[in-house]
Amino acid sequence: MKETLKQFRDGLWDQNPIMVLVLGMCATLATTTSVVNAVGMGLSTTIVLICSNVVISLLRKVIPSQIRIASYVVIIAGFVTAVDLILQAYFPDISEALGIFIPLIVVNCIILARAEAFASKNGVFRSAVDGLTMGLGFIFALLMMSTIREILGNGTLFSGTPFELDLTFGGKIEPASLMIRPVGGFLTLGFLLAGRQKINMLRDRKNSKTEECEGSKS
Repeated sequence: MKETLKQFRDGLWDQNPIMVLVLGMCATLATTTSVVNAVGMGLSTTIVLICSNVVISLLRKVIPSQIRIASYVVIIAGFVTAVDLILQAYFPDISEALGIFIPLIVVNCIILARAEAFASKNGVFRSAVDGLTMGLGFIFALLMMSTIREILGNGTLFSGTPFELDLTFGGKIEPASLMIRPVGGFLTLGFLLAGRQKINMLRDRKNSKTEECEGSKS
């Protein structure tokens, strides 16, 4: 149980694939202009992560080490193709909006990195949990980025859905279109990275003070 909780903490915060490992930047910057697109990309990547981790873990003792990377890519590509076809069939709007970035999940560094660093060395359950936690961390970071960029750049939230919110108050506030351009993605990512570092610094400072107080009392 402790190992599982640690995996969740690592995926969401300590080893977050975007805010710590800085992986998958191409899809991250391109698909976070709206929350709907970010959720679609995040869920698609998470499904591929879990499924590929499970299969690679099952076959880890069968796949020759000399061709392991090529084998991982083939396995990942199979699941990406399935996800792409499902999106085209049932969620055509999201499929069209994400475009080439769904097939590019095949070469997403997050998935290949977890396959090589974790799934190929651990059992099925832990590999599935790793895929889930890293996927949730990916979705978490995408949601934060897309929420900021859509609100500031478009003046909307959940655009393209029945729950769309107009945050311009009837056009009284002019959105900063800069935020939905590439530079806006880099700015948002930079502020998120800095914010995470600040939170960690405050937490470490608080922990050190607590340890000093306990030491002085003893």
